[in-house]
Amino acid sequence: MAIAVTGATGQLGGLALEALTASGQRPADLVAVVRDPARATALAERGIEVRTADYDDPDALLKAFQGVERLLFVSASEPGRRLEQHRNVVEAAVAAGVGHLVYTSAPHADSSDLVLAPDHKATEELIKESGLPATILRNNWYTENYAAQLDEARNTGAITAAAGEGRVASASRADFAAAAAAVLTGDDHAGKVYELAGDTAWTYADLAAALGEVVGREVVYRPVAPADLTQKLITAGLDEPTAGFVAALDANIAAGALDDTGDRTLSRLLGRPTTPLLEGLRALS
Repeated sequence: MAIAVTGATGQLGGLALEALTASGQRPADLVAVVRDPARATALAERGIEVRTADYDDPDALLKAFQGVERLLFVSASEPGRRLEQHRNVVEAAVAAGVGHLVYTSAPHADSSDLVLAPDHKATEELIKESGLPATILRNNWYTENYAAQLDEARNTGAITAAAGEGRVASASRADFAAAAAAVLTGDDHAGKVYELAGDTAWTYADLAAALGEVVGREVVYRPVAPADLTQKLITAGLDEPTAGFVAALDANIAAGALDDTGDRTLSRLLGRPTTPLLEGLRALS
């Protein structure tokens, strides 16, 4: 049974391949779909077949998915172009006869106000309309998203955000990758939508305390308004659209968009607790 992973040289895709091999999958049964094969030499050396395809190239995607029974479709990262690219992947998977597609979506994509949700909601609809047997993995936040806050905490003793008292049920990227591997290799997952999140939803005050333990100094959380955060980020060098996007994400967090632990579905798929915030941050330091 050939299992393919898109974005295989990326952070989540690479970890998913590691989790698949750790679960006992033979490298010869795995396919790494990548944009740049020069970055995939280590995968090829491990015996994993490397196929080149870009989400913008339907013909290359169709060729890459030939003979694939199960496909981990890691969502694209280009806002504004994501839906067109996702359509190419879904249509190629249908044409290639992929037996089961597993897609990495966003928390409560069909009902959330999260700024990232619309493209994921539309993609979920594309997948449903395609008729492909599929599993939707609605991944909450990666703890690794807070790597930049480590430097801020270490240098200033504070973190600044517009997240108010909102909570985040994050887990490590490796946790989400291992869950994807479990779904790809397991049975009875087709047709399911899984809300995946860490076992504990924490506040930014909790984040500041955990960062303080990692960097070895007291760290406080300084809440600000979204407009003030936008200006701060622009002053720090971000372009205005990106700064506004980050502030909008914080506003979503303040409104509760990431506080759902998903009834610990992630830990059940893993067969263990999810990686705690402090442990995840220590791995980044």
